[in-house]
Amino acid sequence: MPFDIFKRVSRAPTNPKDTPRSRTFDVADLYQGPLQSEFDTTDTAVALDEKLRQAYFWVVNSAIISPHYDIEYNDTPPQSFVVGDSKRRLTLPSAQSYSSYVLLPLLTFATRRKCLFVGGPGRGKTASAILMGVLAGYPVKEVRRAMQHGHPQMTIADLLGNPLPADLVGAQRMEDIRIAWRNWLGMRVKIIDEYNRIPTRTQSALLTVMGDNYAEVLNHIYECPESAWYLTANDDQGGGTYQVIEALRDRIDVIVQALAFNPRFLSDLLVRIEEGIRPEEVVPKEIVFSEAEIDQMHGEILQVELPAPLRRRLEFFTSQFELSETAGAQFEYMTKDTARLSAVDWAQLVAADNGRDRLKDLGCQTLNGLSVRNLMTLLVYAKALAYFRGNNSVELEDLRQILPFVLNDKLRADLDAPFFSLPQNAAYRCDSISWLRHLFDLSNAEYERLGLDQEDPITQLEQEFSLGLESVSESETRTRINRIERLVAEWCKGRKLYGHLYDDLLKLKYLHQRYTNYLHWLRSQK
Repeated sequence: MPFDIFKRVSRAPTNPKDTPRSRTFDVADLYQGPLQSEFDTTDTAVALDEKLRQAYFWVVNSAIISPHYDIEYNDTPPQSFVVGDSKRRLTLPSAQSYSSYVLLPLLTFATRRKCLFVGGPGRGKTASAILMGVLAGYPVKEVRRAMQHGHPQMTIADLLGNPLPADLVGAQRMEDIRIAWRNWLGMRVKIIDEYNRIPTRTQSALLTVMGDNYAEVLNHIYECPESAWYLTANDDQGGGTYQVIEALRDRIDVIVQALAFNPRFLSDLLVRIEEGIRPEEVVPKEIVFSEAEIDQMHGEILQVELPAPLRRRLEFFTSQFELSETAGAQFEYMTKDTARLSAVDWAQLVAADNGRDRLKDLGCQTLNGLSVRNLMTLLVYAKALAYFRGNNSVELEDLRQILPFVLNDKLRADLDAPFFSLPQNAAYRCDSISWLRHLFDLSNAEYERLGLDQEDPITQLEQEFSLGLESVSESETRTRINRIERLVAEWCKGRKLYGHLYDDLLKLKYLHQRYTNYLHWLRSQK
């Protein structure tokens, strides 16, 4: 009986709402009658987003004991309760919600990105990664043997492969030496256990595989397939036998914390012990994905729409963090990255920046801004979460829920900022997930206060510019240039410089330069 429970996949729809997906036109549809042929099974096949949800619910209910539903959705106002002396709020979501520890690895599987499991020993990090390999169709033994275990003596040859000894002795040229590549390089799910115990030199070789998707030994190249990556560590601060190099940490897309085990679920552990059941060995075949299905699912995720108003909110949020007014003399160099590249002490730069309200300015809470890679990752995971929920477009709540896991360890908090000194914000010093979500909420509140959904002059200028310059006359070009100059003059008049204004002014300068160059070209044609 317990074995049957582990093998069971629900036949009921995991997502009760009906949201039909748009699909490409098929000429066969013209000949399809009102009655389906007994040989036509297309309608009975499980859609890939439904299959992904089936995999999630099997893992969360039968395999990984994770009762922490920290990705919360509501379709009606939820019930909430204030608990304890610290007045923390317990919320009971009113819509289908999810455990990040199970959902984020699955979204990584679907998007073929890179996920880091963090948490103390024995929290199930490695077991979760092995499950992802089994879902990709690999036997359990093959997944375990292909897993790379970080240790202080790990060499590049241990990681990638060895030249054949006979070729080393008899070869006349480097090209004649054959390489015995490690099998894990060709797998579509790659697992690195305790990656922060790998020596620095070997980390550099791992970085090449993770970042550029190839391995190199003695000028021989092995091209790796697109893969989902799972790494484990006991913490996400780079601790371990070796410090993790910054470039390697930056290649990790999401960080998932293994939360503490709830002893009220001890009976589930007892069943596994008494019946000798390991979840990774009893994964139902119905939720195992073929290579073609993974490729198709990835393509369907990328087709999910990100609405323009939602993209605008993300632009506004992103623009809060890069500005450092005292870091540069020229306008373009007034960034935190300029400060990072210099030898100037950060505290000195902060002390000299006394023009803004440091409690109001969200940028004062961080030590850095966001990179292009961070933003691309965020867009992909937001689409994946919407796809998982059965939607054709990303919603604001999707972005709000996924953002903290993508930006964890990417957007670093300045713990000396006034925001963190307030008693009500003390918990955010440790809880980076909640802090990042709160940061996004504050950004949205400011966005709405400024009324940018109703009136955004730059959006209007962008739309006008996107139509092209081919038929724009010289007088119209001058009119547009004058309009930009008046807007810049208006925004610079007696206003303090905040991050979103800084980026807007740079965008206006860009548009001004494009029109100026076009005007010079028009004059040259006379």
